[in-house]
Amino acid sequence: MVVSLTLLALGVVTAAVAPRLLARAVWVEREPVVALWVWQCVVAAVLLSFGLSMTLSAAVAWQAVRSHLFAGAPNGVIEAYALGSHQPWSAPLAVLLACGGLWTGAMLVREIRRARTRRRQRRRELLVRSPLLPGEERGAGPLVVLEGERADAWFLPGSTPQLVITTAALQRLKGRQLDAVLAHEEGHARARHDWLLHCSAALAEGFPGVRVFAAFRGEMHRLVELAADDVASRRHGRLTTALALVELNEDRGVFGPVSSPEAHLPQRVNRLLAALPRLRPLQRLHLTATAALLPVVPLLVAVVPGLAALN
Repeated sequence: MVVSLTLLALGVVTAAVAPRLLARAVWVEREPVVALWVWQCVVAAVLLSFGLSMTLSAAVAWQAVRSHLFAGAPNGVIEAYALGSHQPWSAPLAVLLACGGLWTGAMLVREIRRARTRRRQRRRELLVRSPLLPGEERGAGPLVVLEGERADAWFLPGSTPQLVITTAALQRLKGRQLDAVLAHEEGHARARHDWLLHCSAALAEGFPGVRVFAAFRGEMHRLVELAADDVASRRHGRLTTALALVELNEDRGVFGPVSSPEAHLPQRVNRLLAALPRLRPLQRLHLTATAALLPVVPLLVAVVPGLAALN
């Protein structure tokens, strides 16, 4: 039972400390792709800690679980995990964590269904606003141009991702600015950022009081945009990408004193113009490897007692 409580404490500490450390990190905006990986590893470590704690608590509480989980294990391993001792709180803890796991799965399924519904609805609206011409087949062209007075461009995910852009945006974007917008949206499509947004939304909506999941969703929305900005800027330059962002969003009032839902856009433009240097390759490798070890820690906590008993 000690191992189960240790895993539970590890998950709680990781969920409490990791968001604060990442909020203070000065390298996040310089390496958004690495930051995305770190956040995924943090959330995976939290979920894995709770999952392993649930499994071991259930093994302590119920003989049926214990017989399946530790089938054929020597007595020394069973003693190392104190599976034979009766702990009154093991069953409630296992049930509570199991309910949390089932709720997480339900939230993920709900988010996937909602995303599919939204995607079908947007594709139907797209077909109405951009009807097929006589003789034209209903295909999956990568680019769709809509007649519209508002400059806009967005990525429509799915099995055949599409980039939708309005005629007003085509008129406003000059030279390579259009190429920068296309590269930005292509960066979203290739990295499948929509899946990160769906997973983070499911966790944040399923557990609204858990700070790590709320921070996870907020950072995913911010970091995927920064990562896509970097894809565009590496191909077409930081100034061109920054000007493209300004041209697309200037009429929305996001660069004025009044706050708006797109208030992060000025920060994105300033970041591109500041041209902060990237971390060195060894620094990026160190951060990536360190983050990858986070989910390994709860695994080690769970298996080390058994391995030590075998020796």
